[in-house]
Amino acid sequence: MYATVNGTRLYFDVEGAEYEVREGNLVKKPVCFVLHGGPGGNHIGFKPTFQALTDTMQLIYVDQRGCGFSDDAPEETLHIDYNVEDLEALREHLGLDRVWILGHSYGGMVAQGYARKYGQRLLGLLLVTTAPNHRFLEDAKKIVKENGTPEQIEICEKLWNGDFQTDEELDLFYAQMGSFYSVREQKEGKSKRPKVRRNYRALNQGFGGFMREMDFTESNRSITVPTLVIAGAHDWITPPKANEAVAESIPTATYVLFENSSHRVMSDEYERFMRVVKTFVQTATTEER
Repeated sequence: MYATVNGTRLYFDVEGAEYEVREGNLVKKPVCFVLHGGPGGNHIGFKPTFQALTDTMQLIYVDQRGCGFSDDAPEETLHIDYNVEDLEALREHLGLDRVWILGHSYGGMVAQGYARKYGQRLLGLLLVTTAPNHRFLEDAKKIVKENGTPEQIEICEKLWNGDFQTDEELDLFYAQMGSFYSVREQKEGKSKRPKVRRNYRALNQGFGGFMREMDFTESNRSITVPTLVIAGAHDWITPPKANEAVAESIPTATYVLFENSSHRVMSDEYERFMRVVKTFVQTATTEER
């Protein structure tokens, strides 16, 4: 499905019923926007993983502007501020009231940006392996330098500099760094994730530009909705230290560390991830009612 917002056409997909039957009554489930990482990724990698959450929430997967199945967008608009405004415009377009946001990696940064400007529109936040500010970049560089192969260290320079030239070059980066992103892939030796359409220009704009100055630390202190922060103990790109900083900056945050996970917590420890997220949302929803 598509919606035209702020001069661009965004792709979104809805999964899960709007209502559930509880004690013989129809009860409306909360709606949750699901935001992908990158910048430059898309929602495909979340399927079918997140389907298990649909008994708790109705999910709306969103491909950010210029990404995935959304229309291409001018390079100067591939920026977190536009992502925030697009999300709010989509919420209004769909006629939704208050919503949850599940943001993974860069998607969690967009969620924090949304909370800063549109916090009154939130029911809660699910922030998965993300960061509150630019300082995660230096920690990630150190981890790669200490643990990466010469080839991995070399290709990461393109990431730090925002210097990818093609989508194929970005695909090569993820292929070479796959074992860093997932403990499961380290053990199995190869990725079972679906092919993800990526936009190297969006990633370059982030790592080579606005992410170098990004900081939500102070604005996070104004967040009042239930917030779950999930970290992977072996995450290299948004290490536990970064996620701890997210939790420390949000007064209502609950922090959970997944000891056997890297960046892709939802696949590394699938069953525990689903259990933790569903319990958190169900508890918060019961208290809200």
